[in-house]
Amino acid sequence: MHHRHRTVIARLFQVSAAFALSGALAFSGASAAQKKVAKKQASSASKPARASKAVSTAKVKAPARKQVAAGKTGRAVAASARSPVRAVAYAPARQSFGQLAGLHDVTDPLDLKSSVALVVDQETHEVLLSKNDHAVLPIASLTKLMTGLIISQARLPMDEVLTITQDDVDTEKGSSSRLRVGATLTRGEMLHLALMSSENRAAHALGRTYPGGLAAFVTQMNVKAKLLGMADTKYVEPTGLSSRNQSSARDLAVLVNVAHGDPLVRQLSTSPGYEVAQGPRTLQYNNTNRLVKSPAWEIGLQKTGYISEAGQCLVMQAEVAGRKLIMVFLDSAGKFSRLADAERVRHWVENQSGATAVLASHKIKG
Repeated sequence: MHHRHRTVIARLFQVSAAFALSGALAFSGASAAQKKVAKKQASSASKPARASKAVSTAKVKAPARKQVAAGKTGRAVAASARSPVRAVAYAPARQSFGQLAGLHDVTDPLDLKSSVALVVDQETHEVLLSKNDHAVLPIASLTKLMTGLIISQARLPMDEVLTITQDDVDTEKGSSSRLRVGATLTRGEMLHLALMSSENRAAHALGRTYPGGLAAFVTQMNVKAKLLGMADTKYVEPTGLSSRNQSSARDLAVLVNVAHGDPLVRQLSTSPGYEVAQGPRTLQYNNTNRLVKSPAWEIGLQKTGYISEAGQCLVMQAEVAGRKLIMVFLDSAGKFSRLADAERVRHWVENQSGATAVLASHKIKG
């Protein structure tokens, strides 16, 4: 690994435990200037999507959208002479920003399905794996990690009862929620559901009820990002439903490192499940990351995310083969591929550690 690459990561990780908990964090220097991605023209059937910045390790172009063809591979119904059925055409699925920028064309030794990946040793700051780590992309519900950190460090009363209002209903993506308008939960319960189950209404309610309101909360999110040296990061709301919440893998690794230092965020993000009472009903919520229940994993912090513009995303702090690692996976192509990518990295690190141990043993014997 290049010394310069390791030095940049190390600089971003130079955060004292006291400053991490108080929020008064500062970094020297900023990340290298990135090249801008050329504007991409999307299909007339959907809005254009663009990546904010290009990866510094490769020059890539956004792939052109393929036209929908009739037949098994297409999603169009063609009229036939025998049965005069009116033709119906469907727009192709919206591509993620990473797909439009051609980031999936960049290969890596592990054949990861995520177009962006970064694996860093939390203690030595050594970069073990890097793929498009400068690319700035939508981060979906990874946003909630910053939301949770702000709420935890604000020292607001966790037993205060908050009410879901119409303002918390998703008008960005039209996503559903089991928390109905009028539902009441404590702030601690809202935080638990936001970090563990990625509950959007709970996350929005946390920001809305912050001192000064939602605008003040979003401002604080961006102030915190700036203090942490996250130069590629921007937040516009607390849930991640907006594709304008964007960051890079390098910035997110810094956030994971700091959030891992917060005991409450660490505990709630890795909680396997939680029940909340809503009148006569009891709602069972589960962690969106099934790896937290796996005996093969020792996870200290995690957060998942998904919107179509961001693809499947995952950040984790985990101990693998005796090493504390920070893993970032963005824009993964399939529903379960982000978890499969994490498994690939775990096996790779374990095999490398095993090979190193065998080599050391041979040297001692020799």
